[in-house]
This record gives sequence, C-alpha cells and structure tokens, in this order.
Amino acid sequence: MTDTLAHPHLRFEPATGDPASPREIVILGSTGSIGTQAIDIVRRNPGRFRVTALAASGGRIELLAEQAHQLRVAAVAVAREETAPALREALTARYGAGEPLPEILAGPEAATELAASPCHTVLNGITGSIGLAPTLAALKAGRVLALANKESLIVGGPLVKAVARPGQIIPVDSEHSALFQALTGGTRAEVRKLVVTASGGPFRGRTRRELAGVTPEQALAHPTWSMGPVVTINSATLVNKGLEVIEAHLLFDVPFDRIEVVVHPQSYVHSMVEFTDGSTLAQASPPDMRMPIALGLGWPERVPDAAPGIDWKNAQTWEFFPLDQDAFPSVPLACRVGELGGTAPAVFNAANEECVEAFLTGGLPFTGIVDTVAAVVDEGLASGVVMKQSQDGARPGSAPGDGTSLTVSDVLQAETWARARARELAAAAARTPSEVRA
Repeated sequence: MTDTLAHPHLRFEPATGDPASPREIVILGSTGSIGTQAIDIVRRNPGRFRVTALAASGGRIELLAEQAHQLRVAAVAVAREETAPALREALTARYGAGEPLPEILAGPEAATELAASPCHTVLNGITGSIGLAPTLAALKAGRVLALANKESLIVGGPLVKAVARPGQIIPVDSEHSALFQALTGGTRAEVRKLVVTASGGPFRGRTRRELAGVTPEQALAHPTWSMGPVVTINSATLVNKGLEVIEAHLLFDVPFDRIEVVVHPQSYVHSMVEFTDGSTLAQASPPDMRMPIALGLGWPERVPDAAPGIDWKNAQTWEFFPLDQDAFPSVPLACRVGELGGTAPAVFNAANEECVEAFLTGGLPFTGIVDTVAAVVDEGLASGVVMKQSQDGARPGSAPGDGTSLTVSDVLQAETWARARARELAAAAARTPSEVRA
C-alpha cells in the first residue's frame, strides 16, 4: 500500500489549467470555523485563489448565500434538502436582475458531487464522519485534498490510503500541518518519533475526581481555540487528541508506540518530530488556524502574511508537561482502537459523538463520555460487531491479494450500531442517581 504522506516534499500537481491563473478551490464546510477562515485567506489573495464551489450543512443559509455572492461561485451545495428553497431565495435577494444564480445542489450527496468537480484543491472542512465520502471523491478525481476533516481518516483510514497518491493529502489540522512541515527535515529512516502537542484544554491539572462534576458551560470554555461544540468538548476530554494520534499514524505511517502526546498550554508549538540523532524539529506560530489552512491551499508554496508571526520582542515562556492518562484516558483508548484498525476507530468516533451530545443535554457526566465510549468499544469487540484489521490490511477471512476490503458499508454499519448502543448506555446512565455515578 502506498503511504499517504510518505514523502511530504513530493509535489503532487494535477494538471488543471493554466498554472499562472488563480488556483481553483472547492470549500466544503464553508460556514464553519475552517471554511470562514479559508474564505478570509482567499479574499486577501484574489490573484492566487478562486473559489469555484461551496458546500455547507444548511444551518447558516444567509451566510452561505453571502459567501456565494461575494466569491461568485459556480455552485453551492447544502446537505439538508429542505433548506434549498431558502438558499435560492437568499441568493436571489443578493444577485442583480438578470444575473445568473449559481447552481444549487441539495442532499446528503451534494458535497460529494462538488468534491469531484473540476478544480485544483478541495478543502474538506466538514465536521464528522459524513466527510468520508467527499474525501474519497476528491482523491479519486485526482484533486489535491486539504484535509481538515480528521474523521475521514479515523473512520475510513484504509479506504483513504488505498486511493490517495503520495503527496495528494495536505493536512490542515495545526498538529498535522506542523508534523508535515517538520518531517521535511529528514528522511523516513531518520524519524525516531512524532510528538503531538495538546493545550490540555480547560481542565489541565485536574484529577479524575475533580472532573466528575464539570458542567457543559465549563467544558465549552476552551482557553485557546474558538471551535464548534463537539470539537470543543473533544478538546476538553482530549478525545480530539486521541483522534489526532490516530490521524498522525495513518498520515505518516509511524507506529503508535512512536507517537507521544505532550501538554503545551501556550499552544505555540503545534507539534514536533524527533530524529535519530537526538535533534527535534518543532513548528511554532501563534494559535491561529489561518496559517495551516493557507499552507493547505497553497502548498508547495506558502501564502505571505496568512497569519501573524511570533512577536519575539516580548518575553514569553513556553511550558511542556507529560499527559495525565489517568485523568484523561481518551488518548490511550484511541491508541488501542487505532491499533485494532478495521471498524474500531469508526465505533470509537461515533460513540463519542453520541456521548458528547448526551453530556451537553445533561444525560452523562463529563467523565462518563470516555467511560461510555470505552464500554461501547469493548462490547463491539466481544460481540464481533467491531471488525478488526489484519496485519496486512485485509479484512479477516478475505482472500490473499484482496488488500483493503473494508467498505464504506462496513463503516456505516459499525457507526450505526455504535451510535445506538451509546445512546442506550447514556440513557441508562441518565436514570442512575448522580451520586452513584460519581
């Protein structure tokens, strides 16, 4: 199997028109945090980028219509079919008389269709495992994929790696962008380990007992980043860091025992690579997602002034702490499911999304999120619902030479079971007195 990012310096450049013209970009998840920051970069570099299409869930129709009008895109997609009439109305209100409206696509497959449309780069900023199909479509169509949707790799890693060419995926998560950049400092054989940094979230330093009474309001108050509710809660439980470890393993083909998580509260060092001679290369910049987004859109070239640099005139202190795995067991759990492979990561991710929702609505205590996810994973393994991956990447029982026989259907079935079981366990926990749960 070809490594997804075996050679980060390899410049994968599909032939898509005049190289001197603006690079054509499709943005999936345009109304979210990643999408809006990407549009800011595009608008500040009109001679370098041109957005041809936008896709969003449909929850922020007015913003989507405004983006489409400002960027003069050819097509707009919404995942919720019922929002298409409102989108058309919002677009009509912004476009002049006789001015053609962009094509409107609606439905769960709309973003996937746009991902395969003619362009140079697809930025996948969709949140959740629904981003897998667009990721596969973009890769199969030969597009460069600026990947912010980590769930694509988490739930469908073998599927993604089976179709991705070396250098075709440019990671956009700040940690993986940092690793991507630092890895250019040596050869694969010279890499000793990857060091993924974590801010520690709002509860750094608390014990497990102290975490039991955390409220949703407290968990949503991230000290560094402004993100959506699911990602913010994942950062508070460090589930997000566990997912990032799995993603780093899949992107860079480094074993889990050579990937380490270190807590760095200031969030200036985004990740590091340690080499066999004892040297460590770190990528550092202020905590601003526009820098890794711009690198994803512009690679192999950097976008000048994409984000502010570090102000070295002011004194500052950067701290690093070991991860407390007792208080935050999500990272070792993620490493376990990552090593299992197959559908285990999909079960982990789906169960977590349901548990986060249960926590936000008062059905689970904070520590119950990861505990319930672990219970779902264990039940799936015991019952045979979780399909483990064999060492050669083939599905257990498949014929030799079949390669990756994990299918999208396998992933969806595992997710469906995990979500249902997580909801059942969360509901049972909600009926248990809080003093018993604690």
